[in-house]
Amino acid sequence: MHVQDVLNLLRTPVWIVSPASQEILFANGAAQALSGGADLAAMRHGEFSAHAEERLSAYLPALRAREPAVEVWTVGSAGEPLPLCCHLSLFLRDGQPEAIVVEGQLPERSDLPPRSTPPAGVDSAQQGFYELLFRTNSAPMLLIDPSDDGLIIDANQAASRFYGYSREAFCRRHTWEINAMGRAVLPIMYEISRLPGGHKPLNFVHRMADGSLRDVQTYAGPVDIDGRRLMLCIVHDVTEQKRLRKELELAASRDHLTGLWNRRQFLHLLDNARAQKRRYDVDYSLMLLDADHFKSVNDRYGHDAGDEVLVLLARALEARVRETDTVCRWGGEEFIVLLPQTDLENAALLAESLRRSVEQIRVPHLPPVTVSIGVAQHCASETGDSLIKRADEALYQAKAAGRNRVVAAPAEAPGSSR
Repeated sequence: MHVQDVLNLLRTPVWIVSPASQEILFANGAAQALSGGADLAAMRHGEFSAHAEERLSAYLPALRAREPAVEVWTVGSAGEPLPLCCHLSLFLRDGQPEAIVVEGQLPERSDLPPRSTPPAGVDSAQQGFYELLFRTNSAPMLLIDPSDDGLIIDANQAASRFYGYSREAFCRRHTWEINAMGRAVLPIMYEISRLPGGHKPLNFVHRMADGSLRDVQTYAGPVDIDGRRLMLCIVHDVTEQKRLRKELELAASRDHLTGLWNRRQFLHLLDNARAQKRRYDVDYSLMLLDADHFKSVNDRYGHDAGDEVLVLLARALEARVRETDTVCRWGGEEFIVLLPQTDLENAALLAESLRRSVEQIRVPHLPPVTVSIGVAQHCASETGDSLIKRADEALYQAKAAGRNRVVAAPAEAPGSSR
């Protein structure tokens, strides 16, 4: 029996996902019923979702080492969203890229601990231990009662300094009051309280006493005190790390000269467009543009002037396309434009408009510039490489026909899936 047939026999929801494309490769019957047709991005980034890593591929080193990884997904049940604890593990197939198995832990509301009376603090038998722990740990730490609306029972000095509350004020608040999600965080907190220890920290946004927001990673583990099952939460401020990471990611996806998206980012956007086509059956096209006689510009006016021409073209293209379109520098003097929800006819019309606009640009110290453009519309099941190749062939025809013109590629039989 095939492994997918076996998984379909399970009542536990199971997904097999690609860490590279971040797409669902397989979902068993239980998973399909629970997801309500939502895609992977919607489940990982829904209102009740929490995760340690933004991209699934970041889990691979830990999963290869058989370290536990946990996420909370937002799924639909009877039309209502709810959180679902998900355990991740590595799925290896002969000759196939690595995949991740995501096993959902179905919620059982009957095991919710009974509501307790808010205690004044930790009982005396445990007080010395927690006082020592709280005073010596430089990371903000909170002791939380998940069964009492997320009441914060205790906070160490580091937490008071970080959040801006006194210890007394902290112990009158609830976790949802410091979380930017508000009360929507309570179902997530309940699911986390049911997890065993050892999972990776999860990402949230917390609100400080002055109203400012900080990105945090929180690790919450269960502790039993005086017969109560509480949560010990350790908080790490990752605001600066996230800012630097975003800057690095932005730099890695931008062309340093023009500021446009680069080839790497374009291929990612093209994969997204293809996924949208599969799901919603919406057309998309692309344009491949090349500055005519660009080598002569560099030879006659110098490379600095050539760079100015490229920046000028980038700004002209950005000004003429729609907000939904994306302009990227493909390489050298070539640019590529992704046109979502656009068929070949309308793509060719926009390309002609761009060609005329560039033709009319005049800058005193720079030569006139024209562009040749190849246009292609995605065919059903066509690979991204095939689509780009057809646009490139149309561009070559425009060059061969005398330059400064638009050529639309004819539709072809679809190639193999990417």
